[in-house]
Amino acid sequence: QVQLVESGGGLVQAGGSLRLSCAASGTIFGINDMGWYRQAPGKQRDLVAAISSGGSTNYADSVKGRFTISRDDAKNTVYLQMNSLKPEDTAVYYCKAVTIVRVTYKSLAVWGQGTLVTVSS
Repeated sequence: QVQLVESGGGLVQAGGSLRLSCAASGTIFGINDMGWYRQAPGKQRDLVAAISSGGSTNYADSVKGRFTISRDDAKNTVYLQMNSLKPEDTAVYYCKAVTIVRVTYKSLAVWGQGTLVTVSS
């Protein structure tokens, strides 16, 4: 079984910064792509940023230049550094990891439980 635990959300004023963390644990042999998604009330869940096992990244246009995704494979953890936050960044942020399960070596996509980020104007 594989679990993702997110942390770092909270309330921040516009222009401020937050750093989200997402740690994977369980029967993990390895992790391929990792990413952060967000879902605002009444809207669909959208990709914010993703990072491959090789370190390639891609970002939603709305966060380019403000957010940075990174990963620490020794800790099975992905981070999202969010700077210059705007009220429209308010959402529940979810991490996702495409894991390789130990023993079976099967690929398994896992989601975290979500962490709320609220940006006040």
